[in-house]
Amino acid sequence: MIRLLVVDDHALMREGLKQLFEGEGDILVSAEAGSGEEALAILQHETVDLVLLDITIPGIHGVELIAKIRERLNSPPILVLSMHNEPQIAKRKLKAGALGYITKDSSPKDLLEAIRKVASGGRYIAADIAEKIAFEISDAAPLVPHELLSGRELVILRMLANGKKVNEIALELGISSKTVSTHKARLMQKMHIESDVKLMQYTIAHGMTV
Repeated sequence: MIRLLVVDDHALMREGLKQLFEGEGDILVSAEAGSGEEALAILQHETVDLVLLDITIPGIHGVELIAKIRERLNSPPILVLSMHNEPQIAKRKLKAGALGYITKDSSPKDLLEAIRKVASGGRYIAADIAEKIAFEISDAAPLVPHELLSGRELVILRMLANGKKVNEIALELGISSKTVSTHKARLMQKMHIESDVKLMQYTIAHGMTV
């Protein structure tokens, strides 16, 4: 039996995953958390075989949370389940210690395969992301402006691209509006974009909107 800790701040997502796994005889959601801090607290007193982790959650998240889980003695393997399909985000999470990365638009069959593979000590990366990584532009070629962004800046850029306001992003990520505004200013500076209109034009041109 593969005992899962599901870490996602959306209760409906956690319920949907539990319903999916109910039909499988070898996978059980034994614990769930809505934040990074809650996940770390659970791991102090509960043993699981795999952490199924969303990286866009309140509090400790992403690379920092992966690192903190990996610091634990006999830490469980981590499979990232994310809405982000950018190869640079996936590579950061895998480098931090996750053994797998799959997107939320993957099929249930692929998710189940990923869980079983990572829980057994293997590695898994979604096919679409693996293809993007395989065919990335060589290091000698100039980077696309948004590839210069940090993981958090890229997350915020995508959220802005999909029409979310600063206060909505702050609430969803569990940070202050001021922090979101600072990230927004920095990402625009890195990309040499001086207005919100040009920022939206850029995201549309690069297919960053849903």
